[in-house]
Amino acid sequence: MIILGSTGSIGVNTLNIARKFNLDVEVLVAGKNIKLLNKQIEEFKPKKVVIANKEDITKVNHSDVSFGENEILNAIENSKSQTVVNSLVGFLGLKPTLKAIECGKKLALANKESLVAAGKFIDYTNLSPIDSEHFGLWYLLQDKAIDSMTITASGGPFRDYPLDELKNVSIKEALNHPNWSMGNKITIDSATMTNKIFELMEAAWLFDIRKLDAIIETKSLIHAMVNFKDGSTTAHMANTSMQLPIAYAILGKVDTSILEPVDLIKAGSLEFKKIETSRYPIWEAKDEIINNLDLGVVLNAANEVGVSKFLNSQIGFLDISKKSLDALNKFNNVKINTLDDIFAIDKEVRAYCES
Repeated sequence: MIILGSTGSIGVNTLNIARKFNLDVEVLVAGKNIKLLNKQIEEFKPKKVVIANKEDITKVNHSDVSFGENEILNAIENSKSQTVVNSLVGFLGLKPTLKAIECGKKLALANKESLVAAGKFIDYTNLSPIDSEHFGLWYLLQDKAIDSMTITASGGPFRDYPLDELKNVSIKEALNHPNWSMGNKITIDSATMTNKIFELMEAAWLFDIRKLDAIIETKSLIHAMVNFKDGSTTAHMANTSMQLPIAYAILGKVDTSILEPVDLIKAGSLEFKKIETSRYPIWEAKDEIINNLDLGVVLNAANEVGVSKFLNSQIGFLDISKKSLDALNKFNNVKINTLDDIFAIDKEVRAYCES
């Protein structure tokens, strides 16, 4: 397989699955963590390596190293591998998603932004999402009439914070997720709840459904629920590890133990909370976005600018959601008819948010 984003948390967990099932890794694509990449190269012996920056090429212990977005696309096109794991972060992951589909490869997708920005142009035939929520929904599907779907959120690091202190929280506090170990971008998105809106949009595309909602479950043991028309609800429970959805996305079927089962006695109790707009301002746009999925490209672009500015200490934490809501208001009549529209609108929204 090809692993895009091999040094991130999804990439590392994917390599854990590759090790467990003795899977061949043909291409590794990574960013700036060259030290970890070199360890991965030594163990998995890929034929090809692609990194982000030209100046890091000499630091990589491999004879076939290239850099940049076009080289990622070339690696997908020219590889023999039939599976691409896309765990790149942000809008950068969209072109590799489209390339993998164009080449007829099986796509294990952890790049949320691909579906958020371009869901209407994606062929889902050979696509498996790597996400605990969508994996849970897929796992629960039965031959019964579905009324609606619910996914859960942890609430992030500020779910119990005094509301009047949110404007002054530090980057370090925002990156201190209570339940999951993830990269910086997705951890901030979890803190603002933007990540959950992204996941609802993904569910809308993946399962062709618009009756969608999310609630907070503080221990992240329940990941998804399907509500059937007969009044019953089934829930998917699993411990907090991405190796389960990764294994299914790559292998299709798994008959061996990946995780320890949830110990309900040890868990003791589960707590559920409503997602309040007073704590998560972006949530006020949830219904509008689900009913107009074209807005995904606007939210994604504005959010990427906001998160970047926050991580660079240029704006406060609450300003991330303010930026997104402002952009959604400014571009609320957006209509996307082609892939070119997506890249044009993305550019326009970023320019607006930067100014």
